[in-house]
Amino acid sequence: MLYRIETMAIMIDGKELARKVRSDLKIECENLKAKGINPKFAVIMVGDDPASKVYVRTKSKACDEIGVEYEEHILDASITQKELIELIHKLNEDKSVNGILLQSPIPKHLDIDEAFREISYEKDVDGFNPINVGKLLLNQDTFISCTPFGIMKMFEEYHIDLEGKNLVIIGRSNIVGKPLMACCLNKHATVTICHSRTKELKEKTRNADILVAAIGKPNYVTADMVKEGAVVIDVGINRGKDKKITGDVDFENVKEKASYITPVPGGVGPMTVAMLMNNVIKATKNQNNI
Repeated sequence: MLYRIETMAIMIDGKELARKVRSDLKIECENLKAKGINPKFAVIMVGDDPASKVYVRTKSKACDEIGVEYEEHILDASITQKELIELIHKLNEDKSVNGILLQSPIPKHLDIDEAFREISYEKDVDGFNPINVGKLLLNQDTFISCTPFGIMKMFEEYHIDLEGKNLVIIGRSNIVGKPLMACCLNKHATVTICHSRTKELKEKTRNADILVAAIGKPNYVTADMVKEGAVVIDVGINRGKDKKITGDVDFENVKEKASYITPVPGGVGPMTVAMLMNNVIKATKNQNNI
């Protein structure tokens, strides 16, 4: 899985690691079925956002590969908050459903925060219920938001020790930046979160032993922002006018300075879905006291 690109950086192959994770999960799923337990995952999508359709299809394929039963609820964009919450409650009460995910974004007239609160924390495989967020901050066993969870799995697989390291995250979203901060603090890293109002950003990033870019701006992190030998994790997925996907990091130039780097595509992205499937299997086991 480890191979060098040009002169220096080792590429962190998220695609291969995700394949390995899914392979292990398939075995776990088969073992559960042998005990008469059938993992089931329900996805709710509101409206017809094209990107959401792609993400939902990817999740469906992962379920097929692993052996998880997949249930899809496509709701009209005009539904009311009450109708959305009623569906969530119905899935919470359905004992055959082990994991629930609300695909974002949802139409602006709906309150996504309330929806996340209403998903049972025991079935919240996306890690957005406030109970699971709080348990993560307290370093208790919980469901971790899937992209940060995937990044932590990469660190583990590539033996990248976080203890005592200066770790800088560009981006403070509830999906990546904040939960990743908690994950890394729990591994004894010294974490700095940067965002749109951060002053002297370059000074902070150049001091990072580990730099995570999750800002949503193509090629935003340039080589002069990176410390020699740093680990660089690129969470960004940006599609240009030519339909080409690029990350938040200027990969071609930054790879000359980094010790490890994730590509886009093929880095963090595949790990997000793999760790979602991990959470579905975990939820199934928890609910069956395994």
